Amino acid sequence: MDGLIQELYNTFIRENRWTLFVSGIGNTLLISLFAVALGMLLGVLAGLGKLAERKKGRFWLWSALSWFANRLSALYIDIIRGTPTVVQITVIYFIIFASVDIDKRIVAVIAFGINSGAYVAEIIRSGILSISKGQTEAGRSLGLTQAQTMTHIVMPQAIKNILPALGNEFIVLVKETAVIGYVAKIDLMAAAMNVQSRTYSYVVPLLSVAVIYYVIIKILTLFLNLWERKLRKSDVR
Repeated sequence: MDGLIQELYNTFIRENRWTLFVSGIGNTLLISLFAVALGMLLGVLAGLGKLAERKKGRFWLWSALSWFANRLSALYIDIIRGTPTVVQITVIYFIIFASVDIDKRIVAVIAFGINSGAYVAEIIRSGILSISKGQTEAGRSLGLTQAQTMTHIVMPQAIKNILPALGNEFIVLVKETAVIGYVAKIDLMAAAMNVQSRTYSYVVPLLSVAVIYYVIIKILTLFLNLWERKLRKSDVR
């Protein structure tokens, strides 16, 4: 028991090492928040792009743009989903931004945002496809344009269907940010490794990070469940 208390003291109290963990938590949440925002933006664009089809009778330029958007979105999703996250982070950090003087947190946001966008795109696409074509036909019969029908009729229903999957993607993204600790050394895992290098103890720092991540995920899960229930209040069961 005395040994555990001493390790806890060395991990958090001595030399104010708790500030390392606080800083790591702040960076982790900051990176996750902005990365999920970027991922949502890229995901919506890529999801809609993958749904774009080249139809006969359209103006040739619009048809060509639809085909290009479809192929580009499919290529983006295929590459990101087909390669490991750590490889993507390493390439973006050590190759693309190697010669650029930029905040490590911005690089992390870009890397995780690009990664998350591919998965969000598939979630968005599946959500839109889950809505009956009759909904679109009803909107068009009321005089709405295709964009208005998508915005006011299809997307609100699709969001309700995909909210659990989007919430899960955000939770997964928060946990995946631990990878950045091996590259940029600014998150919770980096804080644990920093403490380990000073105390030569691995058990308490790692278990502490695990507990912190668990608490963060439980809090996020609670808020996401409350949000989902609020959106489904109008549903008839």
